[in-house]
Amino acid sequence: MGETYHRRAARAAFTGLASLAVVTGAAFAAAPLAVAAPEPAPAASPGHSVANPYSPAHDHPYRHGVVPTLRQNAKMKSWAAAQASPAATGPETLSYGGGVDGIGVQSGHSKVYLVFYGTQWGTQSTNSSGDATFSGDTKGAAPVAQEMFKGIGTGNERWSADLTQWCDGPNVSAGATSCPSNADFVPYQSGGVLSGVWYDNSAASPSAATGHQLGVEAVKAASHFGNTTAAANRDAYYVILSPHGTNPDDYQGQYCAWHDYNGDTTLTGGAVSSTVGDVAFSNQPYNMDSGAGCGVGFVNSPGTLDGYTMTLGHEWHEMMSDQNPAGGWTNHTGSSYDGQENSDECAWISPGTTGGAANVTMGTGTFAEQASWSNDTNSCAITHAIVGGGTGNTVTVTGPGNQSSTVGAAVSLQVSASDSASGQTLTYSATGLPAGLSISSSGLITGTPTTSGTSTVTVTARDTTGASGSASFTWTVSTTGGGCAGPGQKIGNPGFETGTAAPWTASSGVIDNSSGEAVHSGSWKAWMNGYGTTHTDTLSQSVTIPAGCAATFSFYLHIDTAESGSTAYDKLTVQVGSTTLATYSNVNAATGYAQKSFSLSGYAGQTVTLKFTGTEDSSLQTSFVIDDTALNAS
Repeated sequence: MGETYHRRAARAAFTGLASLAVVTGAAFAAAPLAVAAPEPAPAASPGHSVANPYSPAHDHPYRHGVVPTLRQNAKMKSWAAAQASPAATGPETLSYGGGVDGIGVQSGHSKVYLVFYGTQWGTQSTNSSGDATFSGDTKGAAPVAQEMFKGIGTGNERWSADLTQWCDGPNVSAGATSCPSNADFVPYQSGGVLSGVWYDNSAASPSAATGHQLGVEAVKAASHFGNTTAAANRDAYYVILSPHGTNPDDYQGQYCAWHDYNGDTTLTGGAVSSTVGDVAFSNQPYNMDSGAGCGVGFVNSPGTLDGYTMTLGHEWHEMMSDQNPAGGWTNHTGSSYDGQENSDECAWISPGTTGGAANVTMGTGTFAEQASWSNDTNSCAITHAIVGGGTGNTVTVTGPGNQSSTVGAAVSLQVSASDSASGQTLTYSATGLPAGLSISSSGLITGTPTTSGTSTVTVTARDTTGASGSASFTWTVSTTGGGCAGPGQKIGNPGFETGTAAPWTASSGVIDNSSGEAVHSGSWKAWMNGYGTTHTDTLSQSVTIPAGCAATFSFYLHIDTAESGSTAYDKLTVQVGSTTLATYSNVNAATGYAQKSFSLSGYAGQTVTLKFTGTEDSSLQTSFVIDDTALNAS
């Protein structure tokens, strides 16, 4: 489309990404390990919740849901076989821990955020599926992790349906081994759970990050994704993915992954301070570095990423059923399983045997996964019927956009939502409303603001099956009669006519007056990308929006491309702070310029950063050309 002008010659051939090899037919069963009689067990720690002295969580109580290496697992089982099982309910039965900070399970739609931690991941690119890829990811783990979390709840998979038996809420008693019908159940996670990907390349990942450092990274990620309230993090989960060659929390030779939350005082270094509420996270090492000990080849041959997807799935299952450990569902029977979670009890069971690991097919591909314990069937389940969590309903709240009001002026705002199942009644609630405002069960926000300031509001709608959805927005309340403190245009060098970037910050070569792309007006414009090779350009400026003002951000955009078809290969992301306003791609290419406008009134009284990020893949150019920007306050 358009000029299809190349700044540089495109590469002659496109190099594809290696995909995960999947073996069809009979599952490959790993040969059983030959394990010598265990050495004398280390002494048990008084009051420690994990009874088995060979567990990697023994004396490390923050390692919730820890996946031992295969050899360590064999030692644990050898010790367990010699113990009595006194529990009347059965040695593997899980019971409810009563909740921590009111949280037991994720009873809404899970929001999974993948955090690629440290510069060792290398140069970031984007593949044809829109997944982030990295030059330092020698095994191709990153795109597979993204596709797995995109695929949960798609393609009629029922591996995740095991979770729908677990619950929390005021109607669930501590010690319960099943859920009453009026509990808040984990809903079936239809439509995928991946909500964001962040490459934190601000520094190298530590060679052996402590549990505390991993928790700090998770809280940092919550702010990066704009989840700055406890409500926004109620159904969020941050997977901290360490790069190849690192040894987070000294996992090598001991275990393959674990999960926790920032408030756990048993973390090395203590609980992680947070102003954004409780943050659930996991430690996901690049455990292919451990070979067969962490599951390489456990289900498939060669099965390079078998253990990686199995441990990702293991920790997600356990976080869903025990979000703030151990307030959710864990083993309290006093047996050798004491202290374990649902996936712990089914770790490293050989493929082809009862409760064994297997390939799970989702809408985005096939992934090696392990089973998880099911109280209602008294077994390790690799597939399960959808039960208390509903029939896979999804609730979508329509965000009303950022709001601005005045102290003393009455407010009436109706929030709406939709349900994938017909006939459902939705009940609304909200957190973060300005003082003086409230929301009805039908979603009507009314009242009179009493205090000036800006807050983040999250509105949640829940149906009768327990399925829920949320939307967040900012609400700015200004003082009575204050008016706009400084109307007018607030962007410096809006049309780039100085011939330099300042006060913009721009990648080299972005500010341009060549004839390769036309301007909207004047002689200069910002020409991003257009190289036909893997490339990223950025353009940003910090702007102060005066208090009490309505504000509109606008710019003219022209896109031309040599790409074809309906797949978004090259993308332009427009952000204010960490919030994405819009994403455009080669699919949006057209002749001429089109003006784009966004209300930023909710940011009145704040200094914000306006940012454009253009990313191009390894073949065929796309040019994103920006001109005549404006931020008008009135």
